[in-house]
Amino acid sequence: MQTRTEAPPVPSAPSGSPGSGPAISVKGLVKSFGDVRALDGVDLEVPQGTVLGLLGPNGAGKTTAVRAMTTLLKPDAGEIQVAGVDAIHDAATLREKIGLAGQYAAVDENLTGEENLTMVGRLYGMRRPEAKRRAQELLQRFDLTDAGKRPARTYSGGMRRRLDLAAALVARPPVLFLDEPTTGLDPRSRLSLWETIEELVAEGTTVLLTTQYLDEADRLADRIAVIDRGHVIAEGTADQLKDRVGGERLDVELADASEAEAACTALAPMSDERPVCDDGVVKLSVRQRNGAIVEAVEKLKAVGITPDDLVLRRPTLDDVFLSLTGHAAEAGDDDRTQEKAA
Repeated sequence: MQTRTEAPPVPSAPSGSPGSGPAISVKGLVKSFGDVRALDGVDLEVPQGTVLGLLGPNGAGKTTAVRAMTTLLKPDAGEIQVAGVDAIHDAATLREKIGLAGQYAAVDENLTGEENLTMVGRLYGMRRPEAKRRAQELLQRFDLTDAGKRPARTYSGGMRRRLDLAAALVARPPVLFLDEPTTGLDPRSRLSLWETIEELVAEGTTVLLTTQYLDEADRLADRIAVIDRGHVIAEGTADQLKDRVGGERLDVELADASEAEAACTALAPMSDERPVCDDGVVKLSVRQRNGAIVEAVEKLKAVGITPDDLVLRRPTLDDVFLSLTGHAAEAGDDDRTQEKAA
């Protein structure tokens, strides 16, 4: 794991092979900060060469789980195996085998891009010529060659994030942890980072990706675990999770958000589950597609509600999250707030 204070030896290449056990195995993970139970019996497993998307709002426990799996935080209970190493009892060895890139680029702004990457290589025990060669390789890979001689403080947010990810890859780790790596990036930078992650996985890297962006999980993750209030409340492929929500989804935009409760009650007979209201939009699954919009309009008209718009569509991960948690993915406090309050 890339840090600026330790100097573990350099692994020559990603270790492990498909079929030799999961790259990440977490059982019964528990962590509390004072009276707040940030993790409450979390179980996770990630096969080698795949991406697990850990999905949930800020404050759900995602970052706390990553900090425990990457040896930055000692859990109160549970077992963690990463790349075949016990993360709790053999932390130093594990740091040789993992990379970590977080929400905020951890680069030295006074050093150039090349100097940042060379420094990381030296911390990992590389000789200077080898560290400089690896830095040049990564600058080229992340389209930073032209900026390599410039101080990192002159980089845009997207460039800093790419440099941070490059630093996490200096030692060629077989397991990579990405903690909300695209937070705050513009759409073009997000897309570029997604493509880089896909390339790494194609080369055999295992990735655990935390995110609150549902489209990000839908695109990148082989499997998704939804975490909320310290519990894994659902797990499966994106399609499997969408199947849990049901068939077609009806979105009803209201002219008056104060009518949401009355609209939910009026539309409830059309669905096998209670409709959910999100920011003035009533969302529900419908038993039958044909005639659903007309039926909804009639039911709302019967209680004196006139909708602004109605849309019938297939379910998305947004629907899954709302159905499972009852709130939007961006709600809640950051995990670090819980840690500081403890």
